[in-house]
Amino acid sequence: MKLWQKNIEVDKAVEKFTVGKDREMDLYLVRYDILGSMAHIAMLESIGLLTSAELEILLKELRAIYQIAESGQFVIEEGVEDVHSQVELMLTRKQGDIGKKIHSGRSRNDQILLDVKLFTRNEIQRIVEQISGLIDTLIFQSNKYKEVLLPGYTHLQVAMPSSFGLWFGAYAESLTDDLQLLLAAYKICNRNPLGSAAGYGSSFPLNRRMTTDLLGFDSMNYNVVYAQMGRGKMERTVGFALSGIAATLSKLAFDACMFNSQNFGFIKLPDEFTTGSSIMPHKKNPDVFELTRAKCNLIQGIPQQITLIINNLPSGYFRDLQIIKEIFLPSFNELSGCLDMVQMMMREVKVNENILDDEKYNLLFSVEKVNELVLRGVPFRDAYKQVGLEIEAGSFVPDKKIRHTHEGSIGNLCNDHIVSLKEQIISGFHFDVVNAAIDKLLS
Repeated sequence: MKLWQKNIEVDKAVEKFTVGKDREMDLYLVRYDILGSMAHIAMLESIGLLTSAELEILLKELRAIYQIAESGQFVIEEGVEDVHSQVELMLTRKQGDIGKKIHSGRSRNDQILLDVKLFTRNEIQRIVEQISGLIDTLIFQSNKYKEVLLPGYTHLQVAMPSSFGLWFGAYAESLTDDLQLLLAAYKICNRNPLGSAAGYGSSFPLNRRMTTDLLGFDSMNYNVVYAQMGRGKMERTVGFALSGIAATLSKLAFDACMFNSQNFGFIKLPDEFTTGSSIMPHKKNPDVFELTRAKCNLIQGIPQQITLIINNLPSGYFRDLQIIKEIFLPSFNELSGCLDMVQMMMREVKVNENILDDEKYNLLFSVEKVNELVLRGVPFRDAYKQVGLEIEAGSFVPDKKIRHTHEGSIGNLCNDHIVSLKEQIISGFHFDVVNAAIDKLLS
């Protein structure tokens, strides 16, 4: 079944090539296509294109199809082109000609725009909840190990004292910044394109404000041409936000692999979280972090891939845009899996509390000695030279008592401020508004 087909059969090879992975990708979108149809037909009834009795029948059937989708039993049948066609086919099988009325004032162009936005909005909520949990875990570990020092590095050279409080907390704050960017992307996503049809609106007196409210959007994409121009742009914008989260996880994964190695020995993963070697019986490999690093590096390439598809397209719809789904839709599951694994690892990681007992880290405290001399009245450049000469002479004796008190330092982590900032950003998503609207539509 094809919603556009008339009398001429399309060549089978052409059909296979043009459909591509669309049917597979559309399975990500089933629930959202149904929700969009429910809002659309409620609006059609309000402008007289459906009767109240027809609306009641269609809503009942759509809720039943939604339950099939929820249970994982929804199938796009062989010969059916996409999710839109399958839903309409299921309606017409049950209710005949009434089912054919749901497409009035709509195009598959604004249907897919809407489906992808509703899907993305829901997936962002899932990602935000996972990031929030990971931040809480990192803050917990930061507070737990705030007194445990470890080396800080510049140029991979031993530099100055750091702490596990700083290390865990740094990634918590990085993820908080990532949430801020994700919020901006969410705001761009959370605008209603429904009613733009094929990109030029409709002669029907559509009530776009009504579908906007029914679906819990912040607002609509007002200009119908821009609504279509937004396809690819929204995905790229969200892709940039996901890539920022992935970059943070990738950096954390690199640190964890390095710190877990025997040459560093700063942390240890539980044995059950590591894998072995087929030839070396002693090996305990941090494969989870290595795969996290690789997966997150791939995610960081998503906005560039989307850009390469859309950057030379004029306004209007083109089939090129179909390919974006293959890049974009699975990325949320990939990132979600990485977030789950990193949270589990960070929750169970064991910290070496005696790293700086090793004399090779004594020079970490050279700046502490310089600053101590400055506090006694010695000019900084003279204090720097004095300590440098002691190091060259082999007479430098470190004072390993750290006295950092300023905001964000070893002795004043400001973790409470990081948590407060996280909560402030999350409140800006207004997920409660969206969830209430969807619950009402389904009830």
